[in-house]
Amino acid sequence: MTYAVLENCINCKYTDCVEVCPVDCFYEGENFLVIHPDECIDCGVCEPECPADAIRPDTEPDMEKWVELNRKYSELWPVIVSKKEPLPTAEEFDGKPDKLPLLSENPGEGG
Repeated sequence: MTYAVLENCINCKYTDCVEVCPVDCFYEGENFLVIHPDECIDCGVCEPECPADAIRPDTEPDMEKWVELNRKYSELWPVIVSKKEPLPTAEEFDGKPDKLPLLSENPGEGG
């Protein structure tokens, strides 16, 4: 099993989750975080830390596309291990549906 970051992270990018990850498997895009599914050890400590409720185990329904999206970008983006301020748009976009078209493929700063 692994965990994956879902659509609600887009344009929010809260980073509370990265501080608790014992294996540093989060990667940062410009407006989204992802988890590398091969590095995740299934500890689950990140899930309750996400203010946007955007992290789920791959055992939930319809998670295959999210695991693959997380895999794709974790191989392109830099690792992130330190908490940062959320995006300025976080409150406005938290909970909004259909944000996938807003996903930027640009990498974040990492760190």
